[in-house]
Amino acid sequence: VWIFGYGSLVWRPGFEFTSRKVGFIRGYSRRFWPGRVVTLLEDCAACTWGVAYEVRGEQIPASLEYLNMREAVLGGYDTKLVKFHPQEKDAEEPILALVYIATPQNPSYLGPASEEDIAAQIIVSSGCAGHNIEYLLRLADFMRYFCPQAEDKHLFSIEEALISILPCLYYTEESLEET
Repeated sequence: VWIFGYGSLVWRPGFEFTSRKVGFIRGYSRRFWPGRVVTLLEDCAACTWGVAYEVRGEQIPASLEYLNMREAVLGGYDTKLVKFHPQEKDAEEPILALVYIATPQNPSYLGPASEEDIAAQIIVSSGCAGHNIEYLLRLADFMRYFCPQAEDKHLFSIEEALISILPCLYYTEESLEET
């Protein structure tokens, strides 16, 4: 079984796997809509880069149980099979992979907003796995280092907006401590 990760799974899968491949799926774009972490939105002209993990034998039930808890425990997630295209030049046919996608029924689903508004929400948001700033910056770093040829305007625009806001917050906190 292959599992496609396009958010925090790219750097922290949290389950044992046999192998991993960087690549993309077509027909979806990545959006910071549920709780200001990412989900996929159907978009026939887009492709989303991430990592596919191969799980075998005893890894299969353990990884699916973990992902069902991590991704779907609150409800509002769909699981789909997608065609994953490995980045490797000698890759054969696309691989069928399982992917978890948050839906508008997800209790944390916030939907569309400007990049600046999303960045401002990310700054004040955190979850069980850490702060959303780390989530955004790690995802942007993954894209830069492993998929430099790929474009993700939404991701990089939010990163840029966040970086432009952060110095103001840092200065404000220092000013408050001095007074």
